[in-house]
Amino acid sequence: MLPPVQDRRWTLARQLGIGSGVVRFWGMDDWWEYDTLVRTRNRFADHGLSLDVVEDRPPMERTVLGKDGRDEEIATVKQLIRNMGRLDIDVYCWVWTENPVGVLRTADAIPDRGGSLQSGYDHKWMERAADHPEADISERELWKNLEYFLDEVVPVAEEAGVKMALHPDDPPLSSVRGVPRLITSIENYERVLDLYDSPNHGVTFCQGNFAAMDTDVQSAIRRLGDHIHYVHFRDVEGSARSFVETWHDDGPTDMLATMEAYREVGFDGPIRPDHVPKMVGEDDRAETQAGYSDMGRLFAIGYMKGLLEQTMMTS
Repeated sequence: MLPPVQDRRWTLARQLGIGSGVVRFWGMDDWWEYDTLVRTRNRFADHGLSLDVVEDRPPMERTVLGKDGRDEEIATVKQLIRNMGRLDIDVYCWVWTENPVGVLRTADAIPDRGGSLQSGYDHKWMERAADHPEADISERELWKNLEYFLDEVVPVAEEAGVKMALHPDDPPLSSVRGVPRLITSIENYERVLDLYDSPNHGVTFCQGNFAAMDTDVQSAIRRLGDHIHYVHFRDVEGSARSFVETWHDDGPTDMLATMEAYREVGFDGPIRPDHVPKMVGEDDRAETQAGYSDMGRLFAIGYMKGLLEQTMMTS
């Protein structure tokens, strides 16, 4: 995952032999407009990288909660998807109940091997927090609002040739701070996919979230099969209520078996490492969020390359 303007991470990616990228527009306004996207797409191309995934979302809180103004928000999502199609950017990674609660961690400096630092989540701390101001919505209403969104947006994705890849709720719990969450199990994923049957409506398979769902990750890959449009390669130790991120080679999931499962189901889309440890000396980018430092990603990419080579040798 790279920023929209070049920095040392772009150079590191090219030195690692990476030829494609994922972008997130943290801190930028109106980035979904064509002029911003075309400059970003061409900036990637001019540095030897294809831009394959947009992993950022326009504001969607009114859409999720079914409030006045949701049609204006949905119009912005449609604008983004149409612009992505015009620019041959294939995958849009989105999250349903990111707004209003979001991706949550309760710790960001958990000691791991050699003094590396990991992030983690313990639900007891969210149970002590006050309910979110928007906690008056029901699960039934969230499902209804999600169906409305899909009915509006998936036809646009079909026309534009863009694959929508829905990310799980993180952590995958049915309620956090009084707000229901839907994308928390394979069964709920299948229900979402059934709401609008389309090859353009699929899954961001975030391995850490599926591991936290207390399911066999390889079986989940095979079960969701060709609905998988995009992969976050990561692992956690624990459950949805309490987990710690792990090094990619040191978690409970057989990561080679997951690579083999992706090959088995015919997945050949974008895949990136996610939620890596912070290593010694990584203080040069003070704004870096926990899990998104550079050295751990370098390790993860090398590890992934080795796994991919192994699957090719045994296939």
